[in-house]
Amino acid sequence: MKVRKAVIPAAGLGTRMLPATKTVPKEMLPMVDKPVIQYIIEEAVAAGIEDILIVTNRAKSAMDDYFDYYPELETRLLQAGKEKELIEVRRAADLANIFYVRQKQTKGLGHAIWRAKRFVGDEPFAVLLGDDIMRAKKPVTAQLVEATEKYGCSAVGIQKVSTEAICKYSSVKLEHLDGRVYSIFDMNEKPRPEEVLSNYAILGRYVLTPAIFDILENLTPGYGGEIQLTDGLKELCRKEKMVGVDFEAQRYDTGNLNGFLEATIDFALEHPATGAWLRRFIKEKAKQL
Repeated sequence: MKVRKAVIPAAGLGTRMLPATKTVPKEMLPMVDKPVIQYIIEEAVAAGIEDILIVTNRAKSAMDDYFDYYPELETRLLQAGKEKELIEVRRAADLANIFYVRQKQTKGLGHAIWRAKRFVGDEPFAVLLGDDIMRAKKPVTAQLVEATEKYGCSAVGIQKVSTEAICKYSSVKLEHLDGRVYSIFDMNEKPRPEEVLSNYAILGRYVLTPAIFDILENLTPGYGGEIQLTDGLKELCRKEKMVGVDFEAQRYDTGNLNGFLEATIDFALEHPATGAWLRRFIKEKAKQL
C-alpha cells in the first residue's frame, strides 16, 4: 500500500488564538522564520508524500499565495544579492504538488476530510492536522506509513496521556501487536471519565484507506453537532483492520497560545540564527525574575 497523497485540514476558525487569527490564518502564524503549516508540509514530504491537499475556507487564501512563486520579490532579492533568502522563498513553493479545496461550511473535521474524496481516489492517504507539529528523528507520518505498508491497513498515531487529559482527545481500545504497534478495536471522542477505553489518545496523524469516505458521507453529526472523524474511524476499525502506532516524537499543539509559544521557543533554541542569542536572553531574563 504505497502512500503518495496527504490531506491537511486547515479550515478551522482559530478561535483559540484570537485576536491574531481574526485576519491571519492560524496555520500562517510565524514560528521562528516560517509559518506553522510549512513544518507540517515538510514532515509530509520527508515521509515520501508527493501530492498534498489543503482543505481551507474563504478566509485563508494567504496559504495559496505563500506556496506559490512571487516573481517581483524574487527579482528584488536577486538584484540585492540575497541569494540565501531567494533560495528559501523558492523552496517553500517547490516543496510538493500542493492543491486546495474549500470546506464551504464548518461541519467538523470529518466533513473536512470527506472533501478530499476526489483528490484521494482509491489510494491510502495520510492526514496531518494543521495544529500539531511533531519534532522527531523519523517523521511521525513516516512511522505511520511504515505500519500501513507492513500491515496493509489504516494506521493512527497514538500516545499515552494523563487521565485528566484523555477527556480532551479520542480514547482507543487496543491490544499490543508488535513493538510500538497496537491493534485498534474501538474508540470514542472526548469521553467522560466512565467512558475512557484507555489512556492512549489519537494525536494528529493518520494514514487511512479510502473506505473512510463512504463512512464519513453517511455519518450523522456527533460531538458538538459536527461530523467527527473519530466517529468515522470508530466504524472503520470495526469493518476492517486498523493499527495504532505509539509514535516517537515531541508533540506541540500550536493551536493554543501556550503550545505555540513552547514550540517557538524550542525551535528557536535549535535555530542557528537565534539559538545562542536566545539562550543568553533567557538566562538574563531569569535573573530578573
